[in-house]
Amino acid sequence: MQIDTNTIVSVTEANQNFSRVTRIAEKNGQAVIFKNNRPKYLLIDLDDSPMLELSDDEKIDIVAARILKRFKPAFEELAK
Repeated sequence: MQIDTNTIVSVTEANQNFSRVTRIAEKNGQAVIFKNNRPKYLLIDLDDSPMLELSDDEKIDIVAARILKRFKPAFEELAK
């Protein structure tokens, strides 16, 4: 994931000035909140989010793929 440096906000600043974080997200489509100098949270503008352009079936496929990947050993054991 590439992060635009104009969208970076510290968790302290986000806590103290959340309205500024929302303005950044509105302007850039997202705001990345750093904790301990690492990206930790992502605030997205839902009006501009490509996730909303997916159909319900596509969203279900994405979630199902994540679940299968995460619990693959358990599913393989159950299939025996």
